[in-house]
Amino acid sequence: MNKIILIAQREIAERFQNRSFKWLMFLGPLAVLGLVYLFLSTTTSTNKDWKILMMDKKEVFDGKLATNPPSNLEFDFINAFIDYEDFAYQEKYQDYDISVWINEKIVSNKKVIISYRERPPENIQRQIIYLVERRMEEIMVDQFTELSVSKFREIKQSLNFSFKDVYDPKNEKSTTASWVGFSFGTLIILFVFMFGMTILRSVSREKSNRIVEVLLSSVNPRQLLTGKILGVGFSALVQFTVWAVIVGTGLYLFRLTLFPDMFSAGFVADEVAKTDFSYELANQSPFVELIYNQIQYMNMLIFFGLFFIGGYLFYGSFFAMIGSSMGSESDGQQFIIPLTLLLFSAILSGYYVVYYPSTTLSTWLGFIPFTSPMVMMVDLSNGFADGSAWKLILSIIILFGSAFLMMIIAGRIYKNGILRFNHRLKLRMLIKWTKK
Repeated sequence: MNKIILIAQREIAERFQNRSFKWLMFLGPLAVLGLVYLFLSTTTSTNKDWKILMMDKKEVFDGKLATNPPSNLEFDFINAFIDYEDFAYQEKYQDYDISVWINEKIVSNKKVIISYRERPPENIQRQIIYLVERRMEEIMVDQFTELSVSKFREIKQSLNFSFKDVYDPKNEKSTTASWVGFSFGTLIILFVFMFGMTILRSVSREKSNRIVEVLLSSVNPRQLLTGKILGVGFSALVQFTVWAVIVGTGLYLFRLTLFPDMFSAGFVADEVAKTDFSYELANQSPFVELIYNQIQYMNMLIFFGLFFIGGYLFYGSFFAMIGSSMGSESDGQQFIIPLTLLLFSAILSGYYVVYYPSTTLSTWLGFIPFTSPMVMMVDLSNGFADGSAWKLILSIIILFGSAFLMMIIAGRIYKNGILRFNHRLKLRMLIKWTKK
């Protein structure tokens, strides 16, 4: 056991002395934060003030929209219609970001055209639509009923169509949640491939420069292989932990500094009080809601770690087999390609489960060790029905059992192939070494 620990420590030290490993450890999460910032800054806008030109030629709205409009929206009325080209290029309209055309037949045709210079975020679109619709209600009450506006809104009933899956009437399994799991699963496959290739290159390098002959004079092949896989795997976990800390800290700082208003309960409450918005209308973009409210990070990270460890040990055994058995550096390429295709098929299986989660194939893909790390992360993000959590436990047991079996097989191939040189690698040879 001490020898395995020493070999693992040697692998860890070698990884941390690698400049590209250290660069990826810190630049990787910064790139992720950059993408998150890009999405947040483009899908939400709480700091920008939007100036809106209301084109009401027949003065249907009588120059009024709301008593207390949101502070980030400024409305100006004009009793004329400005065509697109004039609004786009005439100097006197350059201060306006959006134009809203209130046509003279709006009461009957219910048609409003909104044009913009820069596409407004979803929350701004919802605010404009809400304000125009509320003003339209006041006009219709005044022209066609003797009711008060508040009474009209009480009795007004709009048709609300809702499509529901008979097997999921509460719509608990959304595609958005599935894509969260797909992202976590893709990250597992990416890390497994990167560090699996690290194992392969390390084994083949030691074999080609004959260092392995010196190492095997002190330890047996199984100890050497186990220490190498554990050392590289520990380095991968450290790197992922650094990623999680940096990304988590970055998201927290985003919430406090760059986008503080988007998450302020007071901000939402003020908007509701000013404009009588519902929370749904005052709420920010779905991306913000997803990142900060919908993802159960602790639950996802725990099982991410379990499935990464199982997937890494399972696939890492294959990479170690190829590295130890190849007769030359180019000889093992014929086996790397199908292994890469297996990893790619795992990603495709996750994509399949996102859209077809209830099929028999999706269920079986969750138990096959080649695809279970990806598929189970998608299922976990959607949540398991009462009494079906056994699928998750069974998948983990099968994955770790398969990984243990593959490490035994990899140990046999490593023992028989690590000291062989200048031979042509064949599948029949691998099977023979497995039986020895």
